Amino acid sequence: MADSNVNTNCKGGGVFVYDMPSKFNTELLEFCSDMVPWMDFCQYFKNNGLGAQIPELGNNWYQTHQYSLEPIFHSRVLKHPCRVHNASEAKLFYVPYYGGLEVLRWHFKNVSVEMKDVLALDMMNWLDRQPTWARNAGKDHVFVLGKISFDFRRRLNITWGTRLLELDQMQNPLKLLIERQPWHVNDVGVPHPTFFHPHTDHDIIEWQLKVMRSKRRNYISFAGAARPGDLNNIRSLLIEQCTAPRNNETDHQKRYCHFIDCKLGGCSDGKTVVDLFLKSEFCLQPPGDSATRKSVFDSLVAGCIPVLFSPFTAYYQYPWHLPEDHSLYSMFIDQEEVKRKKIDVVERLMKVSVRERELMRRYIVYELMPGLVYGDLSSEIERFQDAFSISINNMLHRVNTMQLSSS
Repeated sequence: MADSNVNTNCKGGGVFVYDMPSKFNTELLEFCSDMVPWMDFCQYFKNNGLGAQIPELGNNWYQTHQYSLEPIFHSRVLKHPCRVHNASEAKLFYVPYYGGLEVLRWHFKNVSVEMKDVLALDMMNWLDRQPTWARNAGKDHVFVLGKISFDFRRRLNITWGTRLLELDQMQNPLKLLIERQPWHVNDVGVPHPTFFHPHTDHDIIEWQLKVMRSKRRNYISFAGAARPGDLNNIRSLLIEQCTAPRNNETDHQKRYCHFIDCKLGGCSDGKTVVDLFLKSEFCLQPPGDSATRKSVFDSLVAGCIPVLFSPFTAYYQYPWHLPEDHSLYSMFIDQEEVKRKKIDVVERLMKVSVRERELMRRYIVYELMPGLVYGDLSSEIERFQDAFSISINNMLHRVNTMQLSSS
């Protein structure tokens, strides 16, 4: 059976998926060619959001976009063994509203703020008419939103984003987002989708072996672009340090730091990114347009130790998927130290011993990685819990421990 995860426990109630009008979800995928002015999203929305396949990497690899979480999650929930078709048998209610794609659709168009809120308000009106919504004031409901929390919290005198998460009705439900605001107790961060979507346990084990055997010819890599208009962003400084010549670097040694400029387009190609991270010991992960990065998860999947510069990039984000002890899987260098030029990041990372790197990589690959990837849409993963299963199980545990009405 699809999604037959042995760790799934449906006791106490199942998951009910609202059958909403398609304008709230799948119809939004049809705007793929007109989402943003500079790119066509259609190749990324193929295969229910997994994207077009990457045959050079194998059967389980797809050109998955960082904003594809909503259709991926929706497709998986529909096949989940805990799904029930009778609302009276449910403890958890999933609202398949693709709010992130609706936000993205209007981000860069010259429209009024009222227009940006039309679909969200229409969705809330639809939900208000469902008897199960009012039963527990939304506390047993979950939304999965494939953009950052900030994009749904438009304040007065600001035109960016929507007001979805500022609405009174949206305060009680659980919101799963690729980036949460930690002070909002019902926001939970979940991993960005990566390029890897295993079908079976064997796919995961096979990839783990490949990652551990990979020859890492670069000490450090950075796939990113400068933010010249943002004086608080350290990317330009990191690029400068990464590309600076080193006196003791020769062609016969590992490259100390390899930089791929995302402005040239390479970072959207899964094969380019995966190949780089497989060959690198450390991957620099500074904040970009927001604190979190899909690249953090791409690097972890490839066994490249992420180097973080802000605790908001991962440490305050993913309580269900990453351990509290962040030293197990990452290096932290305070971005303020980099700004003040008090630290050379390359020199700092060169001091990490081989044994430290090996221990971290083993933990990343064998303990973390299976729970950071989303299996494919007909996943038969049983031995491991993937990112989707961890999320579902935590949500079910949450509603089963709450004092909720069943009538």
